[in-house]
Amino acid sequence: MTAVDLNSDMGEGFGPWKMGDDEAMLSIVSSANVACGWHAGDPLIMHRTAEIAKAKGVSIGAHPGFGDLWGFGRRVIRGDSMSDLEKQIAYQVGAMQALAVMAGHKVTHVKTHGALGNMTNDDDDMAMAVGRAIKAVDRDLVYVVMPGLSTERAAAKLGLPMAREVFADRTYDDSGNLTSRKVEGAVIHDAALAAARVLRMVQDQEVVTVTGKRLKVGIDTICVHGDNPAAVAMARTVRETLETAGVAIRPFKAG
Repeated sequence: MTAVDLNSDMGEGFGPWKMGDDEAMLSIVSSANVACGWHAGDPLIMHRTAEIAKAKGVSIGAHPGFGDLWGFGRRVIRGDSMSDLEKQIAYQVGAMQALAVMAGHKVTHVKTHGALGNMTNDDDDMAMAVGRAIKAVDRDLVYVVMPGLSTERAAAKLGLPMAREVFADRTYDDSGNLTSRKVEGAVIHDAALAAARVLRMVQDQEVVTVTGKRLKVGIDTICVHGDNPAAVAMARTVRETLETAGVAIRPFKAG
């Protein structure tokens, strides 16, 4: 039987402000990427998300981003050295590990957020810096990568376990990276359309770009974003569509 992980970015509130219905999403997905306090999240939210994930049998990972609460980590920040970036990633991963331990859970993977994620997929030096930080903290942590891009190359070069990710609710450009959110139609809001696209990705092991180009990829995990009102319905539709087609949903095994 074909099996794939279904993941979502979570814990992206801050203080009394809440984003998304994490508890409902944690009843649907098999792994969660938890914000580490720099683009969103705080110690209480991080701990609570890990606690709920543990109770529901959901795997958790650290979701580090740029120090950009105002811009939700989606603004490009340049100027830091690669050495500084390594320390920023290690700081965030370590914080998530500590709070996961307090909740009786364990961090198993690392996935970069927002602008940092897009940049690491396009920049070999940045991808290597993130990979070196992961390896320094715990060489058994899985590096969540975009297939065919800089992050996959970095994980392979560093000998890190990796999980190749595709996105249910985003379109792709011809490079294999995500289409910019500034481009109209870059985010898919139709749950049925997203689910049908995901099923084809898994069955064909390829993504289709906005120009119709077909890119062969390995797929270990599928992301459904949790930061919009329709997120829970979309995640549920994606899961039901995959399972109806005989695809099992379970935490990824690193490739």
